[in-house]
Amino acid sequence: MISSKNHLVIMAGGVGSRFWPMSTPDFPKQFIDILGCGKTLIQLTAERFKEICLPENMWVVTSVKYKEVVKEQLPWLDEHHILCEPCRRNTAPCIAYASWKIKQINPNANMIVTPSDHIVMNVQEFQRVIQSALKFTNGLDSIVTLGMKPTRPETGYGYIEADLSYPSPVNKEVYRVFSFKEKPDLKTAERYLKNKSYFWNSGIFIWNVHTVVNALRVYQPAMAEVFESLTPYYFKENEQEKVNELFPTCENISIDYAVMENADEIFVLPADFGWSDLGTWKSLRENVGSTDIWGNMILGKNVNMFESKNCIVHALDERKVIIQGLEDYIVVEKDHQLLICKISDEQRIKEFSAE
Repeated sequence: MISSKNHLVIMAGGVGSRFWPMSTPDFPKQFIDILGCGKTLIQLTAERFKEICLPENMWVVTSVKYKEVVKEQLPWLDEHHILCEPCRRNTAPCIAYASWKIKQINPNANMIVTPSDHIVMNVQEFQRVIQSALKFTNGLDSIVTLGMKPTRPETGYGYIEADLSYPSPVNKEVYRVFSFKEKPDLKTAERYLKNKSYFWNSGIFIWNVHTVVNALRVYQPAMAEVFESLTPYYFKENEQEKVNELFPTCENISIDYAVMENADEIFVLPADFGWSDLGTWKSLRENVGSTDIWGNMILGKNVNMFESKNCIVHALDERKVIIQGLEDYIVVEKDHQLLICKISDEQRIKEFSAE
């Protein structure tokens, strides 16, 4: 059953434009239908929590310039639950803002914090894992993060080192976190892959609202003071005005550095439900894209491939696309803009699109 105590916070302030021409700084990847399924990433994120949180308990923290697109894509969302950051200050202030505002409604609320632009292939298993983590943190002064079982020596993710010597007596799926690791080089990532104690850091957190508020008060007192001082303005007409004034004074810091690496009661729940943060076109094919017998991933109903291998093609518009003789290329068409790029040069897409 869905508990009325459960609150979801979707972080949607990122400016990811690595999927150009589909995404741009003015319309980043969380707001695009990158999977060609008719739903954007933020819509899919909200949808997979529908068996966990009531719609009225869902929140989105985003940039003020994305407020209207959030309203358009999640029209059922209470406008007071769209929290607008006047500037980027990383995930700690983002989470603090949502936590203090939720505390106004229910000081004993359970919270799930998730990025808006990740994908999950096995939604049923995802929901089971989230419910398991919620049962663990409900009533406990503990924080749980989801650790993804690595499938390759990935250098683009941070890692969590777990103490697998024994599970929590409260929940046998949950283990203490030994340490958090930065994005590694390839040699280190290969070592992590061989060691079963290392997991990808998904950036998905589960806790009780009083746990995170108290942790911020202890480890980030200046930041906590900002959001405590905003208490009289939450849900009032002048809330945004006061947030615009005080939010920029917060330190630019991630929740990992602000809290996770300092607090004692930090746990990880290792999980495997087909997760990816979709950082590149290549990762889209590796994680979700079915391919033809020549290794081509094709998203679009009017695309014809000839004598081509291992390509990624994203062309959802109605115009006909014919590709011949390409190997290991990305081809993307959107709004009269066309990208044709070697997969090996994908990291330069931002450089190309700026010209």
